[in-house]
This record gives sequence, C-alpha cells and structure tokens, in this order.
Amino acid sequence: MGGGRGQLRVYLGAAPGVGKTFAMLEEGHRRLSRGTDVVVGFVETHGRARTAALLEGLETVPRKTMPYRGTSFTELDVDAVIARKPKVALIDELAHTNVPGSRNPKRWQDIEEILDAGIDVISTVNIQHLESLNDVVQQITGVPQRETVPDEVVRRADAVQLVDMPPDGLRRRMAHGNIYAPEKIDAALSNYFRVGNLTALRELALLWLAEKVDEQLDQYRADHGIEGTWEARERVVVALTGGPEGDTLIRRAARIAARTKGADLLAVHVTRSDGLAEADPANLARQRTLVESLGGTYHQVVGENVPRALLDFAGGVNATQLVLGASRRGRLAQLFSPGVGVTTTALSGSIDVHMITHAEVSKGTRRVRPGAALTRTRRLAGWAMALLGLPVLTAVLVPFRNGLALPGGILLFLLMVVGVALVGGMWPAVTAAVLGFLLLNYFFTPPVERFTISDPQNLLALSVYVLVAVLVSAVVDLAARRTREAARAGADAEVLSTLAGHVLRGEHALPSLLARLRETFGLTSVTLLERIGEPAPDDQSDPGAWRIVAIAGGPPCTCPGAADTDVVIDGDLVLAARGRLLDAADRRVLEAFAAEAAVALRQDRLEEEAEQARPLAEADKMRTALLAAVSHDLRTPLASARLAVDSLRSTDIEWSAEDREELLATAAESLTKLDRLVANLLDMSRLQAGVLGLTPQPVALEEIIPRSIDELGPLRDRIEGDISPDLPEVLADPALTERILVNVMSNAVRYSPAGEKVLITASWYGDHVETRVIDRGPGIPREAYDRVFLPFQRLGDRDNHSGVGLGLALSRGLAEAMGGTLLPEETPGGGLTMTLTLPISSRVRT
Repeated sequence: MGGGRGQLRVYLGAAPGVGKTFAMLEEGHRRLSRGTDVVVGFVETHGRARTAALLEGLETVPRKTMPYRGTSFTELDVDAVIARKPKVALIDELAHTNVPGSRNPKRWQDIEEILDAGIDVISTVNIQHLESLNDVVQQITGVPQRETVPDEVVRRADAVQLVDMPPDGLRRRMAHGNIYAPEKIDAALSNYFRVGNLTALRELALLWLAEKVDEQLDQYRADHGIEGTWEARERVVVALTGGPEGDTLIRRAARIAARTKGADLLAVHVTRSDGLAEADPANLARQRTLVESLGGTYHQVVGENVPRALLDFAGGVNATQLVLGASRRGRLAQLFSPGVGVTTTALSGSIDVHMITHAEVSKGTRRVRPGAALTRTRRLAGWAMALLGLPVLTAVLVPFRNGLALPGGILLFLLMVVGVALVGGMWPAVTAAVLGFLLLNYFFTPPVERFTISDPQNLLALSVYVLVAVLVSAVVDLAARRTREAARAGADAEVLSTLAGHVLRGEHALPSLLARLRETFGLTSVTLLERIGEPAPDDQSDPGAWRIVAIAGGPPCTCPGAADTDVVIDGDLVLAARGRLLDAADRRVLEAFAAEAAVALRQDRLEEEAEQARPLAEADKMRTALLAAVSHDLRTPLASARLAVDSLRSTDIEWSAEDREELLATAAESLTKLDRLVANLLDMSRLQAGVLGLTPQPVALEEIIPRSIDELGPLRDRIEGDISPDLPEVLADPALTERILVNVMSNAVRYSPAGEKVLITASWYGDHVETRVIDRGPGIPREAYDRVFLPFQRLGDRDNHSGVGLGLALSRGLAEAMGGTLLPEETPGGGLTMTLTLPISSRVRT
C-alpha cells in the first residue's frame, strides 16, 4: 500500500432504498474477486435480507461500542480500520452523525482520517443529506434532514456514481417490503415516498451530478489545454453594449436557450480597459435585472479588443451559441471598419453566431458629447495668452530680429504655443499658432513687414511650425480631456460602489438608496413616484396621477413636472430630484441610481408579499406535517377500539367476564387516547390561528397539580410531588395549565427508566412561580432544546409509535399564550427538567 492519500468513491442516491448499500457491497465483492484487500468498516443493512446476504464473504472490522445516557451505541472504529490497513474499506452513510463523545462529530470526518492513512474508501449518501439542498428537500417533502454533509466533501470525491431507480419501481420495492418494515409501508407510501416527491428528488440528484460532471469536464479541458468548444451542454451567450437594443437581444437569446432543456443563458458586457466606456449604466442595470429574471446570469469582462474579449469569454464558459446585435453604425462607418459583429463571426470557429436585427440598426452609436476638458478660468487664461502674449513676445523680439534667425524665432513662438495649449487647451493654442504664423511672416521672414515669403524654405519652416503647433495642441487637449474623463469615471465608480455596498448592507434598501443619492448630488429632495391608473397626456404635471412611494429630504415632488431633474424608470415609475439641474454626466449616474431604486422597490414588495404569505406557508407546512404525523396515530387507537368492540360483538367466542372487562378497558383507553389526540390537534390549530380562547384568572397551583396528576391515570403512581403550601396564586387559565402539566408529566414518565419516579416541584421567585418536572431519563442534547418543541417532532425517535410529537409544542404555545414560558434544562446527574414559569396574580404582588 502506497503512502499517498486514498481515493474516495461515493454512491449517490435520490432516496432511501434505491440500492446504494447494495451497489457498494457488490463493488466490494468485485474488487475482492480481483484480489484486492477489502474490508467492511461499517454497513447498515436496515434489516434488509438481500443486503445482509452480501456481507457474507467480506471481512468486517468490529465496531466500537459507545455509551451515551445509559444506552450503548455502535460506531465506526477508525483506529481499527487504520490498524488493519486494507486496500479498500466499505463505509456506509457518509452523512451519519456520530454519538456524542466520539472523536469526530461526523462520519465523513472519520472517513477523511482513513483516506489520509492511504486507504481507499467506498461510501454512500442520499441527495437530501447534501448541505446545499437541505432546505430544498424539506420544502419538497416536508421532512427536515438533521444529518448533512458539506457538498465540497462529495465534490472532492474521486468518483461519484448515481444509483438510480424510477419512482414507480422504488414504490413497488417499498410495497414488497424490501425497504421498510410492513407496519411502516402505508405511511411511507402516502408521505415521503409519493411519486411527486421521488420525482423531484431524482431530478435534484441528476442535476447535482450533472454540475459535478461539468466541473470535471472543465478541469479536463484546462489540464489538456483544449480551447475549442465541446457541445456537451447548450450555453447561449448574449453580448450587451448598454444600448437600448439590449432588451431585444436578451429576450431573443432566452428563446434560443429555451429550445433546449437545461440550456444556460449568460449575458456579458465588455468594458474598455481604460475604464472610459460609453455604455449607459442605467440600461445595463435594467438589462441585468431582465437577464436574471429570465433565469440567466450577468457577467462583465474587461478588454480592449471587444471581439476577442467576447470569444475568450464564450470559450471560457464552453458556450455553443453567441447572440449579437446588428451594427448601429452607418454604412459609411462600416466601409472603414467591419465592426464587432463581422469580426466576431469571422473568428468564432465552432461557436454559432446569431446576428439579431433590432429597431436601433443604422441609427448610430449616439455617443455622449464630451464636456469641456478644462475649466472656464483656464480657457480664458489661454485666450489671453494667445491674443496678448504673442504680440508682447513679438514686441520683445523685433529689436533683435537682425541677429535672430528665423528658426530661432519659430522655436520661441512654438514654445509660447505649447504654453497656451497647456493652460487653455486646443482652440486657444490653434489660434495662437495661426497668429504666430502671421507675426513670424510679417516681422521675421524676408521681406519683413510684408505678408510675402520669398524663400520656399522659409515657407516650409513656417508651415511645419503651424502643423507641429496644432498637433501639440491636440495632444495636450486630448490628454487633459482623458484625465478629466478618467477622474470622472473614477468618481462615478466610487459613487456606484458606495451605493451598492450601502444597499447591500442596509436593512431598508429603498430609503437608504434615496438618502445616499440626495447626499451624493447635494439635492434638496429625491422622490420615487408611481403612476396611479392608466397614463394620460397631461399627467406629468398632475399630482393626482402620482403617489409617493419613497422620499429622502423634503419637500417632496408630487409629480414629475415639479422636479428639476426626473428619470423615467419604466412606464409607471419616475425618480424625481429637486434642488438643482443635473448635467448630462451626472444624469448618467442618476439613471443608475434610478434603476437600482426600481430593483430595491421590487425587493421590498417581494419581501412584503413573502411576509404576507408566510402565515399561509406555515399553515400549509402544519397541514403537511399533520397528515404525515397522524396517519399512524389516528389509526392505531381506532383500530384497537374497533378490534375490541368487534370482539365483544362476535358470537363465535364465549368471552368470560374478565375478558369482556379487559376488552372494554382496551376500547376505553384507545378512545381516550384518540380524544386527547384530537383535542391537542384542535388546540394547536386554534393556537396557530390565534383564536384560542383564554380565561386567565388567579389560581392556586396546589389545587391544579394534584388534578393534573390524577389525569395521568395509571401513570400517576410514577409521579412524586413536592409542592410548597405557601405559594402565591398565579394568573393563568386553570384548564390550560392543567393541560400543560399533563403533557409534560406524561412525556417525562414515558422517557424515565423503569422504577424511577418523576418529581414535580414548585417555588416562588420574584413576580413568577416556577413549576419543575424532573426526570432521570436519557435527556436531550443542549443544541436540540429548541427543536424538541417543533410540532410533530419526536427527538431521537425513528418511528411514529409514540404519538405525533405535539404535546410539548402545544404546551409551550399554551404557556406563552398565558404570558409564561416552558423551558428545558439538564437535570443534575442526568435527565431532563422542564420548567413552567407563570406570572403571579397582581392581587398578591406588593
């Protein structure tokens, strides 16, 4: 055996019973037949005879016995497996939670140790145990999964094999008794193993495994330097420029992707590497929302060469189709440059390129006209230098013109022109160059003081001077303009970055967003308006046609016509700003804010709708859990009562008086259980609906506790009371308080060891009285204290034989409805103590 890390193979199933353990054991026999050293580390047969039969012929490493709360459990013995040093270890149930006190909390951590020891491991897991799908599975089946394994553990496995079975086949296997015991089959088939549940779980397993296969394929292509597209899965990429045609392209790409089941939709925008892109941020924000609403993803890449950047992105995601918009440039511009679409198509290789026509074709790119690169003060200074500085320079040089050659004068005038360009920009510098040409011609070029040039070389020198001056002026002006644009782009990016972070961190996104917008641009107020009713020709100035959705600052704008600057977000939403008129550059950022405001509004409304739907979801969840829980518990007492009555009515058997009494007692006990169950269900439903009737009044616990003990019937002998006689009266509903104590005491008796009595005590603390029910049973882990109060849960139970698990949930709800609490705590020396706290009556308070 080598010294490297072992390999992990995982059999993945969609549901219990598909045959994961069976497949694992069969693989063990195959490897054993090839001479591989194989041992069984831990296999759970669940009482299935065919699975147990496969253990024959395989060496089994003895399990480790772990004591916990008076009970013995068996777990995987990691040290024994490592000491045995097999080539392969078969270890079932990857997501299993070990008994408290084990070296590792989870079995997958045990397996990690065995893999680190160089031993290969074959294991099993169901899709519902993957951490990322836990909530999804609970939503589908209504059953929470407490044992989970991180997805990354399974993703790192060297091999994951799906053990698949159609839902109908799995249900037949269940009906034949090959999965669960006969008494559990009906409940399983009508709840967890419904066809819809199994189909959804099967789809989850297939999709999860498909994602892992995609990762493996990408890794293989990267390792082998494969850049070509492998059409293993349809992926449609749509290129966005930020123009108004983007919406059309996105919808067309979504229709293309919808033609193939499971196709991916990706939108990409290429930003220039200098950060000075002309894309409209408001359009991009809106189009990103549209892409995500259609189930796609939005991406942004940086590249100077747009076609190459698009194809690099498409190749990186293994895209099969690329959607581009037809060029918006005119025909004359297309004569000089083929454009992005033509170039991309020529270089696309195996990627299909769709050129989509749209309403913006040949309308031009509509570039925003850049503002002045320099401030007004600098431009005025430049004009002053050009119009006054050159005459002054001429006046200074004229006395020395006999000793000054023309090239020297040209250099001095060129220096002045460069100075003008640095101070005032291009046009003052061009004016200075032309004026300098005239002054040099008149005062320094023979024949002087005449606008003629006798020597062609002088004409060439002056012409080159003008050309150089104009070029230098253009370069200086372009550099200044680029510097200003870069600074503005950086400022806009900082504002948008701050905006995004503020929205993501804020609890109230929309008000926070509008407040940030007002602060950023120094506005008096920012108002988000929503149209009321249908659009009308003159509603822009009609306050009655609009309602205020959100506002920052004041006073608010009541209609778009009252704003200094307004941005139309869609047909019904307008962002109105008051305080000053924003220029075009600021308006672009304002449009991005407006798009984010629309998203924030939709998010707020979705949260409100979700909040309104939450009670309905909880009620639906309650009904689902109710049907799952009472399927057995209602039938059992009914069946017992009916069997007893049918036996009494039977004329085939002559019953003795003692037998008749026993049958009647059985029927009465079953009907009493049924009555208690129905009462609990009704009270729980009333409690959930908030219509449970309460009649709080001053009551004495020394009267209620004995009655509660009497209600336990035969179990009363296992209760021992220690009640102080000087307790004050509590403010509570007597019947409900008695109900709480009966539920808690019966639960304590059920889990107490035989012969151990349950102690009930009561004591006075400040303004409340605490009643404690103390047992010496196995107790529950501290992290499960809240979970034990969930409706229809029985912590640690694996069947439905001990009731629907409603008593403690109902008891806590009743206690809280009366202004009290019901809390668990550990009994010193072992066991569980339930403490009922109730407020004392106001008439005994001092």
